[in-house]
Amino acid sequence: MPYVEVRGGSIRVKWFSGEYKLGPDGKPTKTKKYESASGPAPGVKFQDEDEAYTYGLDREYEQRHGKGVRRASAATLMSEYIWMWFDAADLRPNSRKTYRSLLGATIEPYWGQRPVGDITAIEYDFWKRQIKQRYSDNSASQLLGVFKMLMDDAVLKYKLRSESPIVEQRRRGQYAKKQTKRVKAELPFAAVHQLAVNAHTVWGYTGWAYIWTLAFTGMRPPGEMVGFQRGFASPNWPASDPVASRGRDAGKRYAGMHALRVQHQAYYVDHRPTLAGPKYDSYRTLVIPPFLDEIHTALLASHASPWVFPSVNGKHLLTCEFTNAYWRPIRDGAPERKPRPRYMRHVRPEIPAVPEMAGEDLYRLRHWHRELLDEPGADIATVAKEARMGHEVAGMEGVYSRVTIGMEMRIVEYLQSVWEKHVVGGGLWTPPFPNPLPLPSPGQAPPQFSGLPMLGDP
Repeated sequence: MPYVEVRGGSIRVKWFSGEYKLGPDGKPTKTKKYESASGPAPGVKFQDEDEAYTYGLDREYEQRHGKGVRRASAATLMSEYIWMWFDAADLRPNSRKTYRSLLGATIEPYWGQRPVGDITAIEYDFWKRQIKQRYSDNSASQLLGVFKMLMDDAVLKYKLRSESPIVEQRRRGQYAKKQTKRVKAELPFAAVHQLAVNAHTVWGYTGWAYIWTLAFTGMRPPGEMVGFQRGFASPNWPASDPVASRGRDAGKRYAGMHALRVQHQAYYVDHRPTLAGPKYDSYRTLVIPPFLDEIHTALLASHASPWVFPSVNGKHLLTCEFTNAYWRPIRDGAPERKPRPRYMRHVRPEIPAVPEMAGEDLYRLRHWHRELLDEPGADIATVAKEARMGHEVAGMEGVYSRVTIGMEMRIVEYLQSVWEKHVVGGGLWTPPFPNPLPLPSPGQAPPQFSGLPMLGDP
């Protein structure tokens, strides 16, 4: 029970903190630790002994029900808590860079000198309004999301607060105009084919294969595409899998079918191209139709790079300016390059724009793949589609359903039928297979995997 002390004109209450003092051996003794207060809030005194006693009872109630927060913990400054939280967070290198920027540039300067336990809901609402007025929707969403994680962890994990100052409730008063999402323009098959033709003009057969791989697998660009190695491509995998047991299991499951493995993405870490696991650790196997396996087989026979999609000069795609040198000419078109002395290798015909892709990025092709699987008549199970896209399936369907070999065979049949209908049956242009490299001797075979630094690989 709490007890109240009256000294002169001040009233102080003490209550059991829920902890015990440590003995010389570092183990808890039977001596209780107490906390005390002279008022219900900083700068506010108790009016009488009853108010002080009730305040102490409330604190002990919180301790008994796991809601108690030590006053010393609540007094931790945000400037200290922010970086302890950041160091303890398990983040990918790209996320660490983003979070460090958000915390250091905006959150710490505003909240740094405030104790974690003193931040109120009205203070948060005022700051939230400022953030939304000052930043774009995407930046504001990132900032508010990181701050919410800070406050949630302060309550649930680190016991620095009893509750979060972020109160979610239905809007009242003035209603802001609802933001309407940009409606995606319909992307017909002919437009995707034109992108592939343009990519062939800009990038050769590698560009042709790149566009169709993205459109018919839904792999995440650019990370998963630039991190795709020949050892995980369908002409070699699963026999080439570095994990022998995984390769054997996949070989039995996909006997008579073609499949590739999404095992990595590539991006820069400290200015160095680095391999990491795919986003959300969505390691997955993707079955592919026969036409795409033929494209991959021809592509890998035409170059000796460990990467499925090397740059024009044979290097890793991260080392080139992909958006300006590759994607924009493919999407927006480019004028003819006429012969000039010493520039003959840059000669190419005029490239037409693809108006349906105006302003879009490569992710539109990943979305197109999902739309293809969603088309009426596709008959693709939801769990199979979500697994193929690298998403988790929510609800009971995600708990109890799994992707069967029958579902994957249906995907292969459907995707092959789309290709045959539009390309074979429609008489669309296809490039000849590139000339293969001379057959290497056993000791000179192209490397299956790269030597980039790794960031974990289960």
